[in-house]
Amino acid sequence: MSKEQKILDTALKLFVEDGFQGTPTSKIAKEAGVANGTLFHYFATKETLIQELYIHVKNELNQYLLSVIDPNDDIKATTKKAFIYAILWSLENPEKFHFTQQVHFSPHVAKIPEEVVQEQTKLYTQLIESAKSQGLLKPMPTDLIFTLVHSQMMGIFQYLLTKPKGQQHEIIDQGFELVWTLISI
Repeated sequence: MSKEQKILDTALKLFVEDGFQGTPTSKIAKEAGVANGTLFHYFATKETLIQELYIHVKNELNQYLLSVIDPNDDIKATTKKAFIYAILWSLENPEKFHFTQQVHFSPHVAKIPEEVVQEQTKLYTQLIESAKSQGLLKPMPTDLIFTLVHSQMMGIFQYLLTKPKGQQHEIIDQGFELVWTLISI
């Protein structure tokens, strides 16, 4: 494993455990087994480290989703797969999920360049735009639909943390159908 990856993995663990304020870069470097200078060689500031880690995690999720989506499926089936597999990925990677939520609900989210945010949400916004153009969704702003769906996914994730694994797929399916009813015509 590269030094950069060790730093990212350690930062993820510590940010989730101790928060952004409670995690000094010196602690990240020490637990990653690198010198402070090495950490700053890869990440000029703690803010840069947070942003790069966020982008890294979001890219991992997006690559995973693209690997499970079949471009031959209709728009509802594609949207359902993205919904289901995003939640399943989050359940398999709870530390990464919690980290992205920390960023979303912190001032750090405003520091992520708009073009990066657009790239990270492109899969979802394209699905929404395509469904809208086919007359399948209510005529609401794309960003509002995205926010509504994303919020429901996060709620289902939190709910599933307290449920047996055997019930996950059924609950996610039911959740998708409820969300689809909310946004569809």
